[in-house]
Formats: sequence, C-alpha cells, structure tokens
Amino acid sequence: MLASLKGACTAGVAVLSLSFVVAPAAYAQDSTVTDPATPPPPILPNQEADTVRPFQPLAAQGIALALSYTGEAAGNVSGGLRRDSAYTGQVYVGADFDMDHIVGINGGTIHFAVTNRHGDSLSAIAIGNNTSVQEVWGTQNTHLAILTWEQKLFDGRLDIEAGRSQANIHFLNSPLYCNFQTNSACGNPTFVFKNSNFTYFPASSWMAQARVQFTPRWFLHAGVYEVNPDRKRADDHGFNFSTRNATGVVVPWEAGYADDSYATRLPGHYILGGWFDRGDYADPVRDASGGIAILTGKPAATLHGRSGLYFRFDQMLTRPDPNSKRGLAVFGVAMTNLTGRVEESHYLELGLLQTGTFRGRDADTIGFLINDQQFSDLAMERMRTARMSAGGDGNIRRHQYMMELAYGAQLSPAVRISPNIQYILHPDQTGAPFRTKNIGNALVFGFKFTIDAPTLLGASRR
Repeated sequence: MLASLKGACTAGVAVLSLSFVVAPAAYAQDSTVTDPATPPPPILPNQEADTVRPFQPLAAQGIALALSYTGEAAGNVSGGLRRDSAYTGQVYVGADFDMDHIVGINGGTIHFAVTNRHGDSLSAIAIGNNTSVQEVWGTQNTHLAILTWEQKLFDGRLDIEAGRSQANIHFLNSPLYCNFQTNSACGNPTFVFKNSNFTYFPASSWMAQARVQFTPRWFLHAGVYEVNPDRKRADDHGFNFSTRNATGVVVPWEAGYADDSYATRLPGHYILGGWFDRGDYADPVRDASGGIAILTGKPAATLHGRSGLYFRFDQMLTRPDPNSKRGLAVFGVAMTNLTGRVEESHYLELGLLQTGTFRGRDADTIGFLINDQQFSDLAMERMRTARMSAGGDGNIRRHQYMMELAYGAQLSPAVRISPNIQYILHPDQTGAPFRTKNIGNALVFGFKFTIDAPTLLGASRR
C-alpha cells in the first residue's frame, strides 16, 4: 500500500490544474452519489484587485452587486471506467443590501444570490467514484441559493444570520480549499456530505446561525439547518419555501482560534467542530426487511440521527514581508463519525499552498493536497456483495486517495485561471457497483477559471 501510495503521489505532483477562484465563486456537488456542493470561497489574496475600483452602479443606494462565472473542465487520460472529458460551469448573480444605509438599521444586511449550473461530471460519466473532480457540479439548474438577513450586534462581536442558505457556506469552509478543483476538498471536505444531512450550496433551506467572537481571535459558532429531501431533487429551484416533507434538522458547530486579520506574522486557524444530524437518512446496506438493498432492489431502510466530529487547521509557515500575504501555508483536516450507520468512517487531508510564486506574481498560488477517504464496514459489505453477485471477487479497497497539484494564475484583477492535475488511487465503485474488477487509478487533467464582472468593468485606481 505504501509503495502504491508513493507512486500515486509522484504521479499527482506531475499534474497541473486550473483552479479559478474569485468571489463569489463556485460551490460544488459530487457526482455518482448525491454528493453535495461546496460553498463559494472567499476572495483569495489578490494584491492586483487593489488597483481596480469595481463597477458598482448602485453603491450610493447601499447595494453591492455580484456577477461571476466559474468554469471547470476535466479529462481522464488513464484509468476510470473509460477515457472521456467533461465541462461544468456556474453563473453566480447576487446582491448585498446594506440596511443601515437603506433604512437605518445598523449592522443589518440582506444577502441574495441565484445560480445557474450546467454541464456534466467526469466522475459520473467516466470514473465511477463517489467524489467528483469538478467542484461546481451539482444542482444543475437555475436556483435560489441565498436569501438571508444578517445582523451584527455589540460592535460585531455577535453575528446572527437567518433565512434560506446552506450549512457548508458557514461551517467547515476555508479559502485555502478552493485553490483546488477537486470536490474532495473544495469547498468542504466531502466526508461531511456522505455521513450527514449537512446542507450544501446552492440547495437552500431554512436556517439560522450565530457566531460569537469572545476575543479578537477566539470564537464559538453554531447553527441549525432544515433537512428536507425535496431540496435535493433535481427539479427543485429553491423558490419553494414550504417545510412539507422536512425530516428534521442538522446542527453544525465550531469553536476555536482564528487570526483572520493577519495580526500576527504567521497567522493560522485551529478549529474543533462537528454536527448533530437529527434528520432521516438511508441505511448504507439494508432495506426495510433486512435484505441487502442493492440486491433486492427495494428502497434502503430509513434511519434517523447521526453525529460526527472534526478538527481542522491552517498555519502560515513563512511570510517574508509582513505587509504582504506571500508565503507558504500548511493545512489539514481530520474527520470521523460518532454515531449512526454511515458510508465512511474516517477522512484525513493534508495540503500545502504557496501564495506568491515568481517575481511579480504575488497573487499566484501553487499547491498540492492529498486526502484519504476510508469506507466503513457497512459500505464495504455493500460493495463486496454487489461485486460477488456479478461474479467478481471480494477484493474491495477500503481507502480511496485523491490528490491534486494546482497552479492559480491571476491573469488580471478580474480573471483567474488554474490548471491542475488530479490523481485518484483506488477509485471506489459507487458508480459501477456490479463491475467485477477494480476501477483503474485515474489520472485527470483539469482547468478551472473564474471571471468577476464588477472587477472586469471597474475603473483603475492608478
């Protein structure tokens, strides 16, 4: 195993991936299983953006507009079910309404966003694994993504938001993750969607969340989000506000240390978090009669209640100039389930990101990450039984490793591209359960780009 992993890492480090991220950028959803979308990453460090005054024709009225496009292409040159390519894209249209400016409510803001997603997932059509290599795939229609009221109180130390939104925008999210295209990391570690009803962008539902900043760097954060299977239907457009068919709520929480202001020479984040899922979910193996659902063809048994725990961190290791964000950062995530019958038992991720690459390229990034998705005994039983029923052997791999090497190039203040190379070692067979032999390790070339319209149309500050 160690030898094969070493070989996979060598191959992964050989690949380029275009990861284009300018806010408000992409949210992802996985492919072969209903594997949720990722939230829009915050703006990456981009000193060039300081030279442009974005085009905001309604700024005097207290309205900030957002319009961006993110595209992601991917093709597997080896491995998977077959060689193929796919493209998916997202249009993001949004606005923030400053209610202090508009009606005199200090600290109040209305957030609104609609997305349009289109295209195909390479993992679904050609690789067969349960985690996509394109993070803006999922909820492929025009969708109301955000409609919330945010209220800041006590000089910003308490931040409350309620309305229609998603858990993965507010929790388990970091701007570092979406320097990459793989949905295993961007915008959230995918484990949480396989093991809970953690809601995902752009599939909005009723929610409320609050964050308390006890000191400038220590915080506590918790939320509650409606769990409703109707919100995950392919024909759902997000404008149905009914709670009919809701099965419960998911309650995410986080507590930790966060140096978001770069107040220290080497800032970092250290966060403990988790979730209590009080919604219905499908048993990963059994039907209601106790049979193996994938063989009987009957619906999976309905269960209720799960929970999980995670620790995540990022830390700058080098920062030569305290007035710049150039430097090398390391980040990592460890996740596990605590209760419930789940698809995966553990998730581990480690990555490195260098901001500022060559001379004059302060906003460019280069990064590498690798993660390990460990399947539970229940998932192993399902996959092994399906393969053996088709005449194959029971040699199912428990671990799926996904890795990516990505370079992000800020071509202009408004345009970012990111070529990337991804490697999937031991793809699982979620998309081809009755295949009689293992899916070949997949080498994928990707390209990600984002165009931010207000910046593109803005005026130079020079």
